[in-house]
Amino acid sequence: MRKNEKRERLQKIEQLLSEMYPDAKCSLEFDGDPWKLLIMGRLSAQCTDERVNIVCKELFKRFPTAEEMANGELSEIEELVKPCGLYHMKAKSIKEASQMLVSEYNGILPDTMEELLRFSGVGRKIANLLLGDIFHKSAIVTDTHCIRICGRFGMYPESEKNPYKIEKILTPLATPETSSDLCHRLVLFGRDICSARSPKCDECRIGENGLCEHRNKEKAKEKK
Repeated sequence: MRKNEKRERLQKIEQLLSEMYPDAKCSLEFDGDPWKLLIMGRLSAQCTDERVNIVCKELFKRFPTAEEMANGELSEIEELVKPCGLYHMKAKSIKEASQMLVSEYNGILPDTMEELLRFSGVGRKIANLLLGDIFHKSAIVTDTHCIRICGRFGMYPESEKNPYKIEKILTPLATPETSSDLCHRLVLFGRDICSARSPKCDECRIGENGLCEHRNKEKAKEKK
């Protein structure tokens, strides 16, 4: 497919997903607080959002502000985030990120990719999550659902797994104003229909409308 064909297909897919999941939003319960989403995004690495939400209830009860987290004892932070895994590294990151936010930004999260990447433990995935959900900027969060599903749609080869390459491919194809919403909808779609091991292709509106390259190929095989 040419680039303009991919863009047209993705926009049709976006429309269908918006009908399926009209109220899609970030599954991390950050209560609209930029600092909390920064912390929760870091804790979500190799951990479910559901567990992060549970852990952060106690974490934010003990450290309700960036300043209090910045001044907190590392050992206590480690104990609180232990259920999220990799707790030594994650505790160090969220404490350092809180310190930077307070000391360099007066507690106000910056709104550029370059500045967000300066924070401890923040890569492009978390930075794009913050840019989209906090600042409502065009942002593609290339999590496992996005990578798997958009490959199946035919936006790039299914063998492509590089998050940065995929972000660069999808950014000019997706509708800028709703790209963040698209990523949240892909998460829900991935959990409900387009799972990694057993996708429910027979129940998929995307495939029914001929918009999924993976399904189109499967149908072609069945006809032979």
